[in-house]
Amino acid sequence: MGWAGGLYLLAVGVVSLRTVPAAGLAQNSAPGKLLSAGGAVLAGAGFAVLLLHSDLLFGVIAAVGLGVAGVLELACGLQRKSRHVLARDWIASGIIGIGTAVLLPFFINLGAHALLGVAGGGAIISGVLWVLSGLTLRHDARAGAGKP
Repeated sequence: MGWAGGLYLLAVGVVSLRTVPAAGLAQNSAPGKLLSAGGAVLAGAGFAVLLLHSDLLFGVIAAVGLGVAGVLELACGLQRKSRHVLARDWIASGIIGIGTAVLLPFFINLGAHALLGVAGGGAIISGVLWVLSGLTLRHDARAGAGKP
């Protein structure tokens, strides 16, 4: 559980850090700082979970990491709602992260399979959201390119 959950959180955190410049945000801007902080918290939580193998520690650390990152992503989305094309996706992703974080502590007593199931469910929902977001952006960019 520690390896699978830790690698997942670490990977999501590192990818989140790398997507800030790709989204057209400056690292020193307010939204860039919020998203970078969220990615750093997830990466740190992932690293901690890799080192510490316990159901209680996984539930608490993963919940804190996902919750903080979700709140920061939600705040960034709400701030940039009408000014950035990804704002709605940040709002939805933030809500998914917060929801996963709220559910994790209730499943600590059920063991590793339940914790990984909750975290994996949030990961699947987020992954589907991000894939649909990417496909939508690609389609919209292609449709806009043909217009003079």
